[in-house]
Amino acid sequence: MVEKSREDLVNELVDLLVDSKRTVVFTGAGVSTESGIPDFRSPGGLWTKYDPMDFTYQKFISDREARKRIWHMRETIGFSWRDFQPNAAHIAIAELEKLGKIDCVITQNVDGLHQKAGNSEEKVIQLHGNMQWAKCLTCGSRYRFEEVERWLEQGVEVPDCVQCGGMLKPEGVFFGEAMPVLETMEAERRSKECDLCVVIGSSLVVYPAALMPQYAHNSGAKLVIINEGETDLDGMAHVRIWGKAGPVMEQVVAGLKRRLGPV
Repeated sequence: MVEKSREDLVNELVDLLVDSKRTVVFTGAGVSTESGIPDFRSPGGLWTKYDPMDFTYQKFISDREARKRIWHMRETIGFSWRDFQPNAAHIAIAELEKLGKIDCVITQNVDGLHQKAGNSEEKVIQLHGNMQWAKCLTCGSRYRFEEVERWLEQGVEVPDCVQCGGMLKPEGVFFGEAMPVLETMEAERRSKECDLCVVIGSSLVVYPAALMPQYAHNSGAKLVIINEGETDLDGMAHVRIWGKAGPVMEQVVAGLKRRLGPV
């Protein structure tokens, strides 16, 4: 059997996007690493520089020193979530929305870069939360992360809620913390109702998030996987493209625009 070229595979995906009535895009860490965000599990990833036990929900709420280390991550590991900008993959996925070709983006990422690139807030389902926000565990008040960081820069060690004095926590989902119920239910519904699911930059090993492409496939949707490494669902993929998310998605959007013509 003749191996298909990258161009052939991209054209196949473009054909699927043109024909699709309800496309779900599912993104993982491989999209965000191209913005310079370290992933968690790879050599040199976040867990080689930071104790993952500090990211358990129980440790956070019970240990003030653990809370302090997390709030002062910029000093500990040298970056803040507000430092990062969308890359070519984020921008291409936002273009898909502008072209009217996606139902939603389901993401495992916590960086908020899909919205920063131009995807509508209502189109992005964040299964693992959003580290661009902090939330009071008592009254539910929300604060932009950069606002909380200004307090830290002014000398606050562990920030509390301005409204009620309750404990603030980043909105990212910590180990031992339940995934957001409404978002998870909505992601499952959208996955089961789509006719095309495009996985971008995910190894599909983190559950229950990785169930979403399986729900799509089992419900009859075509499955496309774009990733540098192997995934457990490679054998189910209608189209499998090996490569970095940004360059591949730039090709896909360029091809789609040629097919659709002026919008």
